Amino acid sequence: MAAVVIGRNEGARLTAALRSVQGAGLRVVYADSGSSDGSPETATKLDVPVINLDPKTPFSAGRGRNEGLEEAVRRWPEIAYILFLDGDCTLDPEFPSVAESTFQAHPECAIVTGHLSERFPDRSIYNRLCSIEWRSPPGVMTNMNSLGGIMAARISAFQSMGGFNLNAIAGEEPDLGFRLIAAGHSIIKIDAPMATHDADIMRFGQWWKRAVRGGHALAYRYSQHGRSEGQRELISDLFWGVALPILILVLLWPTRGLSSFLLGGYLVFGWRVYRRYRSNSFSSADAALVTRFIIYGKFAHVVGIATFCLNWFRGEFRIIEYK
Repeated sequence: MAAVVIGRNEGARLTAALRSVQGAGLRVVYADSGSSDGSPETATKLDVPVINLDPKTPFSAGRGRNEGLEEAVRRWPEIAYILFLDGDCTLDPEFPSVAESTFQAHPECAIVTGHLSERFPDRSIYNRLCSIEWRSPPGVMTNMNSLGGIMAARISAFQSMGGFNLNAIAGEEPDLGFRLIAAGHSIIKIDAPMATHDADIMRFGQWWKRAVRGGHALAYRYSQHGRSEGQRELISDLFWGVALPILILVLLWPTRGLSSFLLGGYLVFGWRVYRRYRSNSFSSADAALVTRFIIYGKFAHVVGIATFCLNWFRGEFRIIEYK
């Protein structure tokens, strides 16, 4: 197994990421997406080969991983598995060996993931939200929304799918997962630590941009997989994020303000979300926090959906940065 680390202006976190991979005994390639903070030089000082992505083509995480893998295979053609790690993460040293054992025990398995934890979950409510987001049960994965970019992949299966789709500036991982499962592969989350993530989201504006990116990813997924994936979420976002507010405003004058009572729908929706999280053993504080931001997220997702439509008409997809 070898590794590909991707990054853009990750600063000291990149050093920690690369050293964690080297500490696990893996050979590693670093793919940089136009950093201006000296990240390529940082990698070079650690004797890590660097791929500087051509700025003439739009940057994306999927593109960095694809090109990083091409370089890794060129350098070490004997490798059968690749580890993808983002530059804001540090790898658990035991994960690669456990992942390889899982691949060997399950020949149909294309991707192995593990538990991702947040480094500073109490530094901000946004970091806390990320910490909650990373939680999902181990086993054979069926919900591709839980599939993130930190993973180990069987190279032959990954390449048979053509890698990550470059038009997916976000949500490229679930898209890959859907294609792999449709081709008869499986994706397994093992009950073991995989990596530690440093979200470093301190402001609402950062969270909002990340949520907008999530809406863009949802629209992209629906465009690729139609009713089979994403339709229910898309309809939910459009209803709560745009249809209901417009309905309330349109009816406000004819109903002499009575349409404002429809705002109670958000309370009903929020109560249902809260109960679902509480039933899954989340604390009341965490459930309330997630509920509040899921409602906020409906409006951010609508912006992301609209952004996807605009990008699709222009035929050009560019990353949405939040850090």
